[in-house]
Amino acid sequence: MKKIFFTAAIALASLFSMNAQEYKVITSVESIVPNGLGRSRIINALEDKDYREYTSVQTEEDNTRNKSDRSDIRVKNFEETKLLNFYNLGGIRFQNIAANDAMITSMINDMIANGWELAFVVSGVESEGGKGDGQGIFITRYIFRK
Repeated sequence: MKKIFFTAAIALASLFSMNAQEYKVITSVESIVPNGLGRSRIINALEDKDYREYTSVQTEEDNTRNKSDRSDIRVKNFEETKLLNFYNLGGIRFQNIAANDAMITSMINDMIANGWELAFVVSGVESEGGKGDGQGIFITRYIFRK
């Protein structure tokens, strides 16, 4: 009877520990601004935020807003790793793309070495797209879990 109880307790404890996961998002921003005028970086927040502190409930009866100031949302402690821009004066620089790939690979390998697993990768492009398009970024979010 003690063995059955002990085995059940171990199984139950392992079930809870398997469900406890932590996630971390690291973002790369790569400039697609012509002539190399943009800035490209890997950004890693070094502090946590609780989204509930900045969430309000909107209902018909009560239009209660969260009293937090938007400036409170800002993260003041973060790592910023320089990357190269996709363009320079001569146009697109494939060497810069390869260098950025090496930097991002290094970051991913470091995260994995520290016990994180790369779970998801999401990317998108933001560009003005109008005549004389002079603005744009390529953003990728690397979502890790532990």
